[in-house]
Amino acid sequence: MRILVVGATGTIGRGVSEALADRGHEVLPVGLSRGDLTVDIADPAAIEALYATVGAVDAVVCTAGVAQFGALDDLTDEGFATSIGNKLMGQVNLVRSGLGIVADGGSFTLTSGGLSQEPGPGTAAVSMVGAAVEAFACAAAIDLEGRYRVNVVSPGWVAESRVKMGLEPMPGIWAKDLAAYYVDLVEGQQTGQILSAETAKA
Repeated sequence: MRILVVGATGTIGRGVSEALADRGHEVLPVGLSRGDLTVDIADPAAIEALYATVGAVDAVVCTAGVAQFGALDDLTDEGFATSIGNKLMGQVNLVRSGLGIVADGGSFTLTSGGLSQEPGPGTAAVSMVGAAVEAFACAAAIDLEGRYRVNVVSPGWVAESRVKMGLEPMPGIWAKDLAAYYVDLVEGQQTGQILSAETAKA
């Protein structure tokens, strides 16, 4: 398959790109500002331009998206708007603009996060948009049934990210193990599914 991976320069995206390439897929890696293909998913016109550049693909994976952490008292309108416009609408628009570009029977695999179901202090905006991504995917899968599959991976702590923060890698999941969840959704037949990915797949 010819697969567009948005967010490919990040920790998760690199792992997903490598895992898909190892399985023989043609991976088109997309970064925010680095690489041959770039896109700011907060900009709908940039998404349209990306699709126009790459042409037909069989699947789209998005591991990109920015959301604002902060206590509710401290979150500004701008913080909420950034979270909605990037993490949520960026992924929504990857699906919307991909209709007719992604081959019939193809798939969109999006990313939410464990905070969408298990929020903590300072995560009001992050939890909100993550849960919205999941709700969107479930509803979009119904509308697109028979044409496209739409699914979400919901990662917990990524071990590499914990190490960068000076923490022990566990409890966490290594990017290569997390990538297996994305591969399953790309290669499988599931639609409207939210996969919670906190441990290595057996």
